[in-house]
Amino acid sequence: MSLARTIRGKAASHACSLLALAFAAGFAASTAADELPKRKVGLWEINVHMQGVPNMGPMQQCIDQNTDNLMLQHAKNTDCRAVEVKRAGSTVSIHLVCKMQGSTATTDGVFEGSFDSSYKGRMTTRFNPPWNGMSISTIAHEARWIGPCKPGQKPGDLIMPSMGGFNLNELMKQQR
Repeated sequence: MSLARTIRGKAASHACSLLALAFAAGFAASTAADELPKRKVGLWEINVHMQGVPNMGPMQQCIDQNTDNLMLQHAKNTDCRAVEVKRAGSTVSIHLVCKMQGSTATTDGVFEGSFDSSYKGRMTTRFNPPWNGMSISTIAHEARWIGPCKPGQKPGDLIMPSMGGFNLNELMKQQR
């Protein structure tokens, strides 16, 4: 597997988690905009654990509000629908159903914590029929705000250990 393909795969796993949260939050906005979880602007450290994939260590992502808004817009442009979004205190539960490349992906996830300092989430997606040979995927991640973005970083920059970095915002714009 090429390095570029590996980076895209790992980024896709992380992006899926964030997109699902942003997508769920977008649907919740129509009923309770003041209850939406919003990540604090700045540099976030994110540990992603995908079942069956070796842990690559913590990633860092520089975000601003436009970064999360771009992810929400990207999610709205996909063939997904939110079936259920619930918020109870610091916990957001989601249930999504998406069509992707001939498969139906049903995702159930729970995110909890303070989106201005740290949160964690776990998502399980079932594919019917299997997508690229995968019938189920489980992704867990923990994220914590570590401060302002570093000098020279721009919103959307994602730095992955031993793989370098790229800009997630630009990647999403290319996929439109």
